[in-house]
Amino acid sequence: MSKKNYLKSATAVVALLVFSSMTVMAASNSASDTYKALNLFGDVFEQVRANYVEPVEDKKLIEYALNGMLSSLDPHSGYMNEEEAKSMTIQNKGEFGGLGIEVTMENGVVKVVSPIDDTPAARAGIQSGDLIVEIDGKQVVGMTLTESVDKMRGKVGSEILLTVVRQGAKAPLKIKLVRDIIQIQSVKSRIEGGNVGYIRITTFNAQTSPGLKKAFEDIKKQAGNKLVGYVIDLRNNPGGLLDQAIAVADAFLDKGEIVSTRGRNADDTRRDNATSGDMAGSLPLAVLINGGSASASEIVAGALQDHKRAIIVGTQSFGKGSVQTLFNAPGGGMIRLTTARYYTPSGRSIQAKGITPDITVERASVVAEKEVFSEVHEADLKGALANPDGDKNETPAQAPDDKKNSDTQKPDVKNAPPGDKSDKAADTGDKSKTDYQLLRAVDLLQGISLYNKGGSPGANTAEEPDKDKTVTKPAGSNN
Repeated sequence: MSKKNYLKSATAVVALLVFSSMTVMAASNSASDTYKALNLFGDVFEQVRANYVEPVEDKKLIEYALNGMLSSLDPHSGYMNEEEAKSMTIQNKGEFGGLGIEVTMENGVVKVVSPIDDTPAARAGIQSGDLIVEIDGKQVVGMTLTESVDKMRGKVGSEILLTVVRQGAKAPLKIKLVRDIIQIQSVKSRIEGGNVGYIRITTFNAQTSPGLKKAFEDIKKQAGNKLVGYVIDLRNNPGGLLDQAIAVADAFLDKGEIVSTRGRNADDTRRDNATSGDMAGSLPLAVLINGGSASASEIVAGALQDHKRAIIVGTQSFGKGSVQTLFNAPGGGMIRLTTARYYTPSGRSIQAKGITPDITVERASVVAEKEVFSEVHEADLKGALANPDGDKNETPAQAPDDKKNSDTQKPDVKNAPPGDKSDKAADTGDKSKTDYQLLRAVDLLQGISLYNKGGSPGANTAEEPDKDKTVTKPAGSNN
């Protein structure tokens, strides 16, 4: 080897050794910082054990620390102890004890995302956007969300008094409720206008897919050949199981992507595709959404909108575009961790933005101007994940061709007046007459049917409207 080449090789080796040494030092410094932080935690833990005004169990302190770490990441991550984990499992099966409200924590108090139909909360008039400031006379400020929920749960038949602050109300409301077993019939159906099938999905639990099939059977028996379309009501549906949302969207789609979930690494990307068969028989669909439509509801609405299979009617949805995965923890507890964002078939992330209706229809209750307020959305929550698309236009694009392999995964409002019960999607025909959003959706489907009269049997479809149709508008337009 020449002297020149030898010097080059020696220089390269020295550079490599220096680089390796720097890498080891960086890793060592990082580990050292971590151990210092853990020592700090241990010191604080001991100070609390020794000096706090009242004795606190070590187990409780650890749970508080875990909850603090996870809930600081985003509003949907958290730690559940064994009791809470069991309760959540029961809830996903469609039956649990409590009041029947979906809640989150906002500025130290409990904020109602949505009441669940036919529960003590819904019957007592609890509304989306309500702030629960006291539970049985005890201030919520200072409690964690888990503690607040625990206090609202209790023995079936026992009473509970909630103090609620509502926008537009002159004073806090005292609302007395009686705890009950919450048996969620997640799918309800009836005939509207004599020829439109109405299907209300209140949540996505293990009963949703079977309930949807039964709803189709019941509607077809009642309406027969008169049926001109379906209204799918997802208003105030807080979401639920991802696999059930996929199954519902699949019921109306013959092919194409339903949803994709993208995690921290590129390898974590998964896609779920539709299978052949449309339970609605290609009849037109109108999907109702509002600020209480979140998560799984938005997956369904986004998929049907992107594939131009349905017309989305109502107001802006909640905007929860993240997926939570459950991990078992020692002692029977669970970690609920946000592990991915989901995207609609056209590649839209609705995180902190929501689904924009094709036709915006506000609730029709007449109220004083001072009573109008904004419903709570994902973007309003403290620590909510940002939308990875930034401020790009959210107008849906044409759905991509069905060229992607099928993968499966089972991880997991604009201004509106308070006091309007129309969004509860009344289960009786009489009340539905005051539901302006539903009336507009029924009118829309009946209008499509009139325009399609005289066409082929398969002409009743929302995917390829005739050139003369004027019933639809671009996403986000007012009507």
